[in-house]
Amino acid sequence: MQLALRNITKRFGALVANDHISLTVEPGEVHCLLGENGAGKSTLMNVLYGLYQADEGEIVLDGEVQSFAGPGDAIASGIGMVHQHFMLVPVFTVAENVVLGNEQTGFAGKLDLEAAREKVREISARFGFHVDPDAVVEDLPVGVQQRVEIIKALSRDAKVLVFDEPTAVLTPQETDELMGIMRQLKSSGVGIVFITHKLREVREVADRITVIRLGKVVGEAEPTASNTELASLMVGRAVELTVQKDAPTLGDDALVVSDLVVRDDTGLAHVNGMTFTVRAGEVLCVAGVQGNGQTELTEALMGLQEHVAGSITLDGKELVGRNVRQVLDSGVGFVPEDRQVDGLVSSFTIAENLMLDRSFSGPFVSAGTVRRADLDAFAQAKLEEYDVRAPGITTQAGNLSGGNQQKVVVARELSKDLRLLVAAQPTRGVDVGSIEFIHKQIIATRDAGVPVVVVSTELDEVVALADRIMVVYRGQIVGIVPADTPRDVLGLMMTGERPAGVA
Repeated sequence: MQLALRNITKRFGALVANDHISLTVEPGEVHCLLGENGAGKSTLMNVLYGLYQADEGEIVLDGEVQSFAGPGDAIASGIGMVHQHFMLVPVFTVAENVVLGNEQTGFAGKLDLEAAREKVREISARFGFHVDPDAVVEDLPVGVQQRVEIIKALSRDAKVLVFDEPTAVLTPQETDELMGIMRQLKSSGVGIVFITHKLREVREVADRITVIRLGKVVGEAEPTASNTELASLMVGRAVELTVQKDAPTLGDDALVVSDLVVRDDTGLAHVNGMTFTVRAGEVLCVAGVQGNGQTELTEALMGLQEHVAGSITLDGKELVGRNVRQVLDSGVGFVPEDRQVDGLVSSFTIAENLMLDRSFSGPFVSAGTVRRADLDAFAQAKLEEYDVRAPGITTQAGNLSGGNQQKVVVARELSKDLRLLVAAQPTRGVDVGSIEFIHKQIIATRDAGVPVVVVSTELDEVVALADRIMVVYRGQIVGIVPADTPRDVLGLMMTGERPAGVA
């Protein structure tokens, strides 16, 4: 089935999320939709899937114009979607999830689960998925859960499959398996729309590439295009994709974590016995699939967790037992994983956000009064130094793009007299150009002799920034390895396996 989107336009008030976008997906083709977060990719696919109604333009399947009032219409027409955040019921079995919303009944209206089981077995056998129809979804690895999503779409005879950022929660091995699945689907005649911002994956699997920037199609490219060419199309300027850094000049052990345990209110340990050190002038990157204790680790370092055992010392001083204010005053800078929840006050101006954590004393407060001239001068300097794209320092943080919001957070944290930098997902949701800039600032901080802990689920980022890599799985350290450790070894470690020779 051929899919054509013609001049699709979608507005949200004054914001034009999609501006006359046109593209075609042929049967048996992987068409990659490449662009940064906020470029309009997901909005376009939500229009295709019937979740949004286009303000202008049309959807055409095999030459016939379609009108989708909702996802049910799109599914009935042969459109399937594999969402970034899986649309599965965790306590249901695979078969129950597959049949949900499309239930088949037998005698006296009884649900025919055996038909669903047989459908799962048939599709699994056809594509080599090895999925047990009676397995409970919450007990399955993330990669297998994604296969359940694919089975669910194929069970409804999807002829065009949309994959929306499908590798965001996968290990490298699971990502490679997904690429193989896409090739199998392609060979069976299924058309695929692959939404991503990861250049390596695009070049590996795409037949055609359409690049979207700020809601518009800005170009098409062949899979043979270089990462540099693709990045330039995405951002609109030349981008340096590799992190330039010299060998570290290492000092003494600065951050020492010993037998750290972090429990939730029910007593479950999310961090279970972690012991590691970070030296002055070193970047230690924490790698792992999201949800393996990374959030709890960074929050424990910042004094944000209540149930903490073990020891965390910075320059010989114990941090466990101190509150957040005391940890920050010890010289710790913190870039949180969710800037909108923990990093910024959206209704505050840029200038006001830049003085957060320093509203009790100098250099911006004297005798309980804000020294406005000093704050404004500082904010204007940071606006220019960090290339924050905003009308001025009085712009509310909530009106900035994601990348510019992140720059404000990074500017605030790196402008302190740091003894330690903790950066959790420092480039999540930002464009390639902002990633380039933030990486440079992190390395500059390390070169100034500050110990840095970076937590990231992006393996490319981990490899680019790290002097050493600490891989975590289910709250424990699998191993701490050099930055040049092969990706396949790191991927294996992210599943909990400890390869021979790994300490």
